[in-house]
Amino acid sequence: MGLLRWLPLLGPLVLRWLLGAQATDHIRIFVVPHSHMDVGWIHTVQESMQAYAANVYTLVVEELVRKKKRRFILVEQEFFRLWWDGLASDKQKRQVHQLLAERRLEFVIGGQVMHDEAVTHIDDQILQLTEGHGFLYETFGIRPQFSWQVDPFGASATTPTLFALAGFDAHIISRIDYDQKDNMQTMKGLQFLWQGSPSLSAQQEIFTHVMDKYGYCSLLFFSGWGLSNPPLSCRRGFNWDGSPVFPTPPRNGIYPGMDPPVTSGNIKLYVKDLVGNVKERAPWFRTPHVLWPWGCDEQFFNASVQFTNMDLLLDHINRNVGGVSAEYATLSDYFHALHVLNLTWPVRDHQDFLPYSSEAFEAWTGFYSSHSGLKGLARRASALLYAGESMFTRFMWPAPLRPLDQAWALQQLRQLRWAVSEVQHHDGITGTHTPEVTEMYVESLHTGLQGVQKLMASIALDGTRLHSVSPVAASKACCLCAGPQPGGHFAVVYNPLAWTVTTIVTLTVGFSSASVTDESGQPVPAQVQGMPSAYRLHVLTTIPGLTYHRYSIRPTEEAQEDTEKTAATKAITLRFRLRPRRRTEARSSRLVSVKNDCYTVFMDLNTNLMHSIWERQSNRTVYMTQEFMEYHVNFNLGEPNLSDNYLFTPEEAAEPSWGAVRMEIVEGELVTEIRQYFYSTVTAKYHSYAIFSRVAHVPQDSHGELLCRRIEQEYQVGPLNVNREAILRTSTDLNSQQVLYSDNNGYQMQRRLFQHHEKNKIARNYYPMVQSAFIEDSGSRLVLLSEQAHGVSSQEDGQVEVMLHQRLWNGHMGAIERGLTLNDTSTARSLFWLLLGPRPDIADLHPRSGLALQHRPIVLLGELTETAPNSPGPWKPEAVVLPPSVHLQILSIPGWNYSSNHTQHLQSLQKGHRGGAKAHLHRVLLRLHHLYEAEGDSVLSQPVTVNLKAVLRGLGSVVAVEERSLTGTWDMNTLHRWSWRTQDDRQHRGGSDSPSPPQGSPNVTIRPKEIRTFFIHFREE
Repeated sequence: MGLLRWLPLLGPLVLRWLLGAQATDHIRIFVVPHSHMDVGWIHTVQESMQAYAANVYTLVVEELVRKKKRRFILVEQEFFRLWWDGLASDKQKRQVHQLLAERRLEFVIGGQVMHDEAVTHIDDQILQLTEGHGFLYETFGIRPQFSWQVDPFGASATTPTLFALAGFDAHIISRIDYDQKDNMQTMKGLQFLWQGSPSLSAQQEIFTHVMDKYGYCSLLFFSGWGLSNPPLSCRRGFNWDGSPVFPTPPRNGIYPGMDPPVTSGNIKLYVKDLVGNVKERAPWFRTPHVLWPWGCDEQFFNASVQFTNMDLLLDHINRNVGGVSAEYATLSDYFHALHVLNLTWPVRDHQDFLPYSSEAFEAWTGFYSSHSGLKGLARRASALLYAGESMFTRFMWPAPLRPLDQAWALQQLRQLRWAVSEVQHHDGITGTHTPEVTEMYVESLHTGLQGVQKLMASIALDGTRLHSVSPVAASKACCLCAGPQPGGHFAVVYNPLAWTVTTIVTLTVGFSSASVTDESGQPVPAQVQGMPSAYRLHVLTTIPGLTYHRYSIRPTEEAQEDTEKTAATKAITLRFRLRPRRRTEARSSRLVSVKNDCYTVFMDLNTNLMHSIWERQSNRTVYMTQEFMEYHVNFNLGEPNLSDNYLFTPEEAAEPSWGAVRMEIVEGELVTEIRQYFYSTVTAKYHSYAIFSRVAHVPQDSHGELLCRRIEQEYQVGPLNVNREAILRTSTDLNSQQVLYSDNNGYQMQRRLFQHHEKNKIARNYYPMVQSAFIEDSGSRLVLLSEQAHGVSSQEDGQVEVMLHQRLWNGHMGAIERGLTLNDTSTARSLFWLLLGPRPDIADLHPRSGLALQHRPIVLLGELTETAPNSPGPWKPEAVVLPPSVHLQILSIPGWNYSSNHTQHLQSLQKGHRGGAKAHLHRVLLRLHHLYEAEGDSVLSQPVTVNLKAVLRGLGSVVAVEERSLTGTWDMNTLHRWSWRTQDDRQHRGGSDSPSPPQGSPNVTIRPKEIRTFFIHFREE
């Protein structure tokens, strides 16, 4: 009787269970059409637009309009914006708006480019995302929700944090280490919640999907077919439009490599290939939903052929294949389907996926140092843009003191924003492109640099005759080499950081004696020292945040009494004998020392190499030597793999690349410089390498600490012999146990334990060093800070080596035909700062020192005249000073012309308006970044409350503060990211613990590692 009573309830449950079992066995294929378009690789942007990219947009839009079931995702905004602004008709623009509204066309990532993740800086990643997102929101009112980082060579843990901050709901990556991916496939671990930051933890985690071993291309090559004549689709991979033809498309519409069209005779073969591939992939994931990317590089330029053939396959699958259904999809379609399942997902911590190896002898670690010159230029351009943005904002608020063409000013800033954004492409700053593409990047950067230099000069020099503008920061030499002008020169030195900075400005001058005075005529500490063809003038300066100082520089006669009190001191040069390289490693007792208030550097007179460094804080001497070495790399076509722009494949351990060293010590009251020249042999006439080490003689007080506590080193490398990769190896007696720490994009540090791989061990233990790396033991930490990206490794205990330069040539036809060789005969120059001391002290100095190197003061040079001896004019802004743990990541006027009220903006777009009539100059973009991790210093790692009204009082009266998403397109009060269930049973994940400031409140609390973005509105005067 009891059983009969339960039968009515058990029946539906059993039926539901049976249906559920059937549903579980049913595979749902999400076919995601896409075209991967490199913003520079083999071809320039303009070449790609002409050959295929413009046709992708034109024909994809046309084909989506034809049939409702079709879908497509778009990625890189640089190409799309060129098409939209220059080629699209009014009809096509209306169609794009309609397709976006119907969610059949979808923008993913939404940045200018698909940025590299290994050698890009966080500031530049944010910039390129912001530029792309601003365009999309201004034009369409949309905010991308998903990433598509499918081609960068490894995955950084910074990127998921940034995408979460931008409001993304899911993140896709592809290129990770081959053996790690194999293991994740076996364990069904390709999908997880990624906590990119250890301090932010669950606040900014993001659902992450790792593409399986087939990657983002639908090129199917099955090793298991065992056929001499593989199926049709395996020859290319559902690629019916073939390969584009450069420079222009063929008139007859016939492209090379076109797959045979689908016919009644071959459709079953095609379907078998597709379904077989899907069934191979399905067991690697936890759900029967399979994301199947359809496309690859440079595809869908003939979208009609593509969709016509795939339509036939999908229809056939849905009518004739049991247990499988297939549909066109966007990423939104796929991730919504996953999300509604409400499964419980594993959580990954902040460990990244670097380095990347596609096979045992394919370690993609060579690009960390490829095209060193371009990497340096890109970072200097970024630094100048940062300074120009804040200077222009400060000039505009509270009100311009003199006329300035504001539209022209915004155009100069936008030009450099776009150039810096463009080079962040994963085949750009990586150096993995052709010489023609290098020229494209360099030309864009130089044009942008010149425009912002002119803008800064027009603001700071007030119409005074311009001598030169240096985009180079203070410790790089700005040139006054033309000889003394009748009235002398002046230098305007601008500090772009929101802290008071004490540093040394270096100018190259054409005179041996000089006097330097400030605005009030008071002498300024300065020093002159000789160079082979000119003189270096070092000037000590202390500048409050976001302000500048002006200095007058006048040549003087040697015995001129009236300038004796203001004359720069002169350095003396001590020269030491050339010393051949010794085979023994015995430490010498013949030492010469160079000291300041923080360090004593000991040099070995028997070798002319560094011997040790004593540091005052812990009263410890660390034995330390530095030497240049070279890896002889594989260029034999018969070997497994070659070293090139991408890969690092050393034949054996590095060898010393020098035979003798000559040393000079230039002693001065302000700066002492140790010059080491490395020669290939004792008889060589010219040196191949050089190290210039500098210590500053300043007190270790609150302002001079960062300057006193660093040893600046400038390296010169090359030209190299062919097939050599040059490193600087620093060997110490620190007991580091072969543990290295290197940074992710200048945002956070990663612990790198030496991996004892059976094959290619050297290359697979190289890591990207975007800004810093360090080794340590229980007592001391040695930090290397770099001006630009390099590769870094610790091959032995107590060692750290940095890859500085490469010259590679091999006979691989693919590389030669595509111009992807790296026969670089240049001399590479790199700037580093070394910090050494107790771990807690150095941990405190590390983040601020890294920013001080990245954003050194900008120097503007002009001529003094008799009528204007104290030029330039009166503009002098009030200082902006933040707490030491908070960095002003950006202060700018983007010029966006849309309403920050989303409803109003959408209404404006519906009326046919793209934003307002002109740029909105009254909205200031402010972004603050807490520099320290939560588990760190007892003071600096604490949350910090900032009163924006007080901090920004020099810009005017703050009347409104709006907190926005990272790229500015979301009001944080309306941004609600998806929640995903996790194994710790917490449902609501991905939000921020930091509430937005109450309406009208200027107080903002920044917690460790947070990056918070605001629109600031000032009262108009």
